[in-house]
Amino acid sequence: MQILRCPSREHSFIQFLLISAFAFGFDGAAPVAVPDSNCYALDNSSRLVDFSSWVGHPFEYDGKEFDLVVRFCKDVETRGQAGYVDFGRYDPLSYFASGSGNFDFVQGFYHGDLSNCELSYDKLGRTAQVNIICGNCSDGRCKGGLGCICSVTQDSTCRVTVELAIPCEKPGPRVFEGFTVGLHPRSWEIIYNGMTQFGFKKPHREFSFSTEQTHLTLYMTAIASLSTLVGKPSINVSPENGLSVKIAGSSLTGNHPTTLSPSTLILDWNCEKSRRTPYEVNVTIPVDGYDPVQFFLTKLCEYNQGNEGGSAKGWAIFGVFSCVFLVASTLFCVGGFIYKTRVERVRGIDALPGMSLLSGLLETVSGSGQSYSRTEEINNAFANEVSWDRSSSSSSQAPTQRPSDRTYGAI
Repeated sequence: MQILRCPSREHSFIQFLLISAFAFGFDGAAPVAVPDSNCYALDNSSRLVDFSSWVGHPFEYDGKEFDLVVRFCKDVETRGQAGYVDFGRYDPLSYFASGSGNFDFVQGFYHGDLSNCELSYDKLGRTAQVNIICGNCSDGRCKGGLGCICSVTQDSTCRVTVELAIPCEKPGPRVFEGFTVGLHPRSWEIIYNGMTQFGFKKPHREFSFSTEQTHLTLYMTAIASLSTLVGKPSINVSPENGLSVKIAGSSLTGNHPTTLSPSTLILDWNCEKSRRTPYEVNVTIPVDGYDPVQFFLTKLCEYNQGNEGGSAKGWAIFGVFSCVFLVASTLFCVGGFIYKTRVERVRGIDALPGMSLLSGLLETVSGSGQSYSRTEEINNAFANEVSWDRSSSSSSQAPTQRPSDRTYGAI
């Protein structure tokens, strides 16, 4: 018996499974986080290689004049009749980078023993350089699969060069070097050199933002020659309801981040529903040709903030209308003043709009019949006073009047 199949349905089902798997894999992709230890490096293709499992592993070399021991990502020392001589230590600022030629990586060890090396550059003391080969030595001397020291060269009394062969770890995600994200244009608390820093690679309550902080601005920088590879950020809030998040900033308008001109990502978030555990905001920044940059921001919501954004918008509208009203009032007063002085030929304070209405109102309220004196009345009174002064002065100059005929206090 032949079983009939529907190829279209089967193809659609397989396509659905592939799309679902791709979407699930993209949503569940882990951020490119900085390793737990400082024993890591980026290879020539910018892929992260984590050597945390090798920290402190000893590699011994038996030489004719001295024996040498390399403790991976720890230190380098020689052992002989004179005792132990330190040839440098490994610290977070040490040199661990990709190599060239036959060497895959290069490690630097500095600040060793200063005896007879006091004049070394920057007083670094004895130093050592470890050239790492991923695999076996050229002569195949390494046995057991844990690696070995191929050769040791003493360049001088204060410096040795070591060739070390180990089975390197599998390269990880491709890191977008030089990319930073911080809370300040010149800081990188969240992303440094393309890798998510501790506290932001997964949700942490200790690194949560407070309920009162409703606005957050992030600054992004990148190497200028690679800045065009940075895409627009996107967010994913968990849980979806309870926290209102709106994003803005120059990073959403196509402004590419550079070291001299960082782009911004502004988050306006308000707590619509209180919650004991923080809300999680997953920020994803796509980078063309590299693994996306991801980090988590957590927000505490100890109480409901309501629609603070709406109230702020209302106050903004009120401020705009207030400014418009003040400007219109000023223009009205100036226009009325100019009209009365130019057209109605009114002078002084009477030229101000509304003064006649105000004087009439004051006269009505007082009821005394005394009104505001106009400019013409003041001028007439002043003219009468001048004429009286002239008449009195002329009478005082008359030769026929006697002192006994003077009257005081009468006009």
